[in-house]
Amino acid sequence: MTPMPPAPERARLNLATLGKLCVLVTLMFGFGFAMIPIYKKICEITGINFLTREESGNAEIARNTQVDTSRTITVEFDANRQGAWQFKPERRSIDVHPGELVTVEYELINGQAREMSGQAIPSYAPAVSAEHFRKLECFCFRQQTLGPNENRRFPVVFMVDPRLPANVSTITLSYTFFEVGTGMQPQTRLPVTGREI
Repeated sequence: MTPMPPAPERARLNLATLGKLCVLVTLMFGFGFAMIPIYKKICEITGINFLTREESGNAEIARNTQVDTSRTITVEFDANRQGAWQFKPERRSIDVHPGELVTVEYELINGQAREMSGQAIPSYAPAVSAEHFRKLECFCFRQQTLGPNENRRFPVVFMVDPRLPANVSTITLSYTFFEVGTGMQPQTRLPVTGREI
């Protein structure tokens, strides 16, 4: 059994331990705050789960773009879900010309006997296509609320920028739809037709 150090030595050791713990807590707190921008940057670089923001410039770009009929891009549509949703695209793929304005629809069904709010998060493959895939209208721009057992179709209006690298001939647009926390208010509720107001 080791003898206990004298009181002044114990006080010094306690203060040193307290200092180390304070530094550790500060580092953990700072790391928690830093995780959000780090996560967003990683998602932005990789194109995975990048939250979509409505960009006002996309409509102007679409109006001023010539359709490149000499080139065809295959756009594949994928739908994933977290929770009691049924979620699927109207079609699995479509061939488009760069600069061409295209509309596809996704069907979303709330399989619960209660109102649910959800958010769609898009991702793109290959990652370089994310900056060349211009969405003018998308249900992913905001949270959506569906009533009990409600079924809705949502349009996605997009165009592929003609500046897409020449070596990219297929783009996969993948959405993951998940329920947002209870008590969160949706930013916009779309009418039953699925068209934005």
